[in-house]
Amino acid sequence: MSSNHNLVWEVRNISKAFPGVQALDKVSLSLVAGEIHALVGQNGSGKSTLVKCISGVHPPDEGEIRRNGELMIMSNPTIARARGVATIYQELSLVPTLSVAENIFLGRLPQRARALLVDWETTRQLAVNTLRELGIQIDPNAVVRSLSVAEQQLVEIAKAISEESTLLIMDEPTAALGLNETRRLHALIRQLARQGKAILYISHRIDEVLDIADRITVLKDGRVAGSQPIGAWDTDSLVRTMLGTEVKEHYPKERHATAVPCLEVEGLCTESGVHDVSFTVNVGEVLGIGGMVGSGRTELARALFGVERPTAGIIRLNGRPVHFRSPEQAIAAGIALLPENRKADGLFFNFRGPQNITIARLSALLAGPFLSLRRETRFSAEYMDKLRISPAAMERTVQYLSGGNQQKVIIARWLFSQARLLILDEPTQGVDIGARIEVYRLINELTAMGISIILISSDYPELLAMSDRVAIMRGGRIVEITDASALTEYRLLEIASGVNGSAERRSNEN
Repeated sequence: MSSNHNLVWEVRNISKAFPGVQALDKVSLSLVAGEIHALVGQNGSGKSTLVKCISGVHPPDEGEIRRNGELMIMSNPTIARARGVATIYQELSLVPTLSVAENIFLGRLPQRARALLVDWETTRQLAVNTLRELGIQIDPNAVVRSLSVAEQQLVEIAKAISEESTLLIMDEPTAALGLNETRRLHALIRQLARQGKAILYISHRIDEVLDIADRITVLKDGRVAGSQPIGAWDTDSLVRTMLGTEVKEHYPKERHATAVPCLEVEGLCTESGVHDVSFTVNVGEVLGIGGMVGSGRTELARALFGVERPTAGIIRLNGRPVHFRSPEQAIAAGIALLPENRKADGLFFNFRGPQNITIARLSALLAGPFLSLRRETRFSAEYMDKLRISPAAMERTVQYLSGGNQQKVIIARWLFSQARLLILDEPTQGVDIGARIEVYRLINELTAMGISIILISSDYPELLAMSDRVAIMRGGRIVEITDASALTEYRLLEIASGVNGSAERRSNEN
């Protein structure tokens, strides 16, 4: 940590209400130069609202923000940026049709001397320098929409860090990153703290927060439930403060795997880079898929779900060969996908919960030639109760639900569709600890019903704890399949990266 402990930013008694909701209630915290200050809490605790108040998106109803004692009126995001606040939001704010370089310097593109023209060569070179500093290997000329979700997140980080700032706010910056990318980002954050930046870091990953933070503040129901230096916290005390209750088991794994094959894949290849992939998933089994960002995990999931057509290989479902030309055919056969990007690919945000749940099997709602709204309500209520989905989903569009409830709505859809193989691509990304535990318990309930699960996760502790076996991908291939109990995080990283890290593992284990 920097030796400069001068107070840089203060949030004093901030309150903010929306119709029917008191999002923040007299929240105060201090952000010190050179300190990494983590902000944690469940979905709906007020974290994102506080960030938006500091960064000029929402004006607070009460309270004030000060920098070195001076009152800062953040009437809009542009003013907040000009006063030294750089923010990386959980929701990406990139322009998909522009290049990486254009997005990094959007609104402040370098201009040629004595001309109202953009200096594209300087723009590209500045982007190259910024990306190199972060260790990000992305072409600055690449169009953003051609990048993966993880790569877009890295561009978002580069964009924020390229701005001159004294306060850097990161809202779930590692949600779409693998372990190696997360470590690289954490090293950079520590470097920025040593340079004297005040950093507000928001994450649902408890182990990550405990690893990087100098101080942790917990929000619960819009209020500060606790704020102490890192030495005063451990996993149990942090979770207890967030939830208000004890949690005995963070990964409540149950084993229901049988010896009966559900899905058999032999020599699968696709145009998107999956090469000669072979594996089996048994009835009631959780097969974890691990690997670095870009290893081919999501591309494999899309091929199994009929989004991408295989160029070679055989897929057998319950012993019978299948050839899916579309997701519709995969759904009809009993395969379902909870996608990595639930907002873009998984939900109809302008629909309420019932429509999102029943849309994959509308035939069950028919009363003669017409859809029965009564049946829709009855079926959706049954699954909402079974999965403990917020009753608000019955009346409100799903865009207003928490991340955990949104995930459960998609799972409810696939249970209603009578799926027997469920592919979960980053199912706990961006959801709080309470919702994570609910997802884990739901995985146990599904496997107990004989449903098979492919679990893709960049959260290695989660992957190892909730899987029966783990298949590790690198360069579009499965390079090893082994029992989850035989792996450690370090060994998984070694195999996934193709780098011999045994020395690092020994040093961490000693």
